[in-house]
Amino acid sequence: MSAVLAASTPWGDIWPLLWPALQDTLRMVVIATAITGLLGIPLGVVLHVTAPGGLRPLRPVNAVASLVVGIGRSVPFIVLLAAIIPFTRLVVGTSLGTSAVIVPLVVALVPFYARVVEQALREVPGELVEMARASGASRLQTVRKVLLPEAIPGLIGGLTITLVAIVGFSAMGGAVGGGGLGALSIDYGYNRFDGNVMLATVVLLVAIVQIFQFAGDLLVRRLSHR
Repeated sequence: MSAVLAASTPWGDIWPLLWPALQDTLRMVVIATAITGLLGIPLGVVLHVTAPGGLRPLRPVNAVASLVVGIGRSVPFIVLLAAIIPFTRLVVGTSLGTSAVIVPLVVALVPFYARVVEQALREVPGELVEMARASGASRLQTVRKVLLPEAIPGLIGGLTITLVAIVGFSAMGGAVGGGGLGALSIDYGYNRFDGNVMLATVVLLVAIVQIFQFAGDLLVRRLSHR
């Protein structure tokens, strides 16, 4: 036990290790969240609009979209990391580093967020949609001017949940050379039995999650019509 404790990095030397890893993690999280939002919202709209009772029910389209989302949500992230390595290399040219982890992060979380978007759109009162259609609004106008604006609090709340999941998944990416705080905790905290680095990375990850969650909840409260 004394040998393990003696190998721990002094607290004064930990920040130079944490700072680059923190930057990598924030880069992964911000980019992956932005892309997930851009792709997840249209997919969620398709799921909602083409569902039975939707603005444009299309059973084949809805079935295909639901199947894609269902498969994407069913594959464990650590398995997905390895399974799409060829696709990751095709997109970013490598399967290692922070850029490489962003690809499976997006692939894993877009289906998740799409379902969140679908649920948020379902909660929009049907009367508002009927009024828009009765006033002559097209389906696209109804989506743009009624469904999405009314669902904004739910969309942001869901994106906050997705962002928190991305933080956890990005740390998992460290197991396959993804960089960031996950890689630091594994390389130092686990492989080198460095308790100080492990504790510091855990505390920092918890702080990041709490900050993002607080900011998201605050934004939802300000935008909510209720």
